[in-house]
Amino acid sequence: MATRFLLLVLLIGFSAARMADLPDHQERVHPPEFTFLRLVYSGADWTASTWHVDYPKADQQFLYGLRKLTDFGFVSTEHLALPLSDPELFKFPFLYAVEVGHMRLSDKEASQLREYLLRGGFLVVDDFHGEYEWQNFYRQMKKVFPEYEPIELTIDHPIFHCYYDIKELIQVPGLQFVYSGRTWEKGGYQAHYRGIQDEKGRLMVMINYNVDLGDAWEWAEVQAYPRKYANLAFQLGINYIIYAMTH
Repeated sequence: MATRFLLLVLLIGFSAARMADLPDHQERVHPPEFTFLRLVYSGADWTASTWHVDYPKADQQFLYGLRKLTDFGFVSTEHLALPLSDPELFKFPFLYAVEVGHMRLSDKEASQLREYLLRGGFLVVDDFHGEYEWQNFYRQMKKVFPEYEPIELTIDHPIFHCYYDIKELIQVPGLQFVYSGRTWEKGGYQAHYRGIQDEKGRLMVMINYNVDLGDAWEWAEVQAYPRKYANLAFQLGINYIIYAMTH
């Protein structure tokens, strides 16, 4: 464990250098601690504020779990939310976004997100369901990467084994499960763990579709919410961070 921890610290430094390798961003240096960063994105009409669903409790609970479940001493207690237009975005190699089925990216935002991801950033999207929301998310990501298609990730992908050795990918439901008994929402019956990778095979975007990790983090302490879903949600989140920092 100590060896893995030391390697991770060294690789975080490498990730930071990669994020700051363009001349116009030479002054940007990754913070010494891991900071959980949530994406503030543009929406349309009544959906404009969906970026902050479950915020800030889900983010706080996840950071608490990250500190408790690992021995990573560099985890900040601070969580942030930034829009794509903020140049500070490039200080942070990990980015989390929810309800992306309602996201609307301007051309400028799409360009900024493309630069962020191609320079080594990693985006996790979560908590969107059903065909309508998938199609909207797909259209927004094609603004960012017209040349790349989302792919279905199988259980043997390294992201599911880079810290926790995850054996099975199941549908992690939102809190509505406690009241409805359904793991699905909006017709999204089947969980999909997808990704967008660059030409070298590095995942840039981790897509949790028909899955709600954020609710599982937020309500993990609720006795009625099944432990198996909360456990998997924390394991996946931690693996995503490790992958982001080491690839």
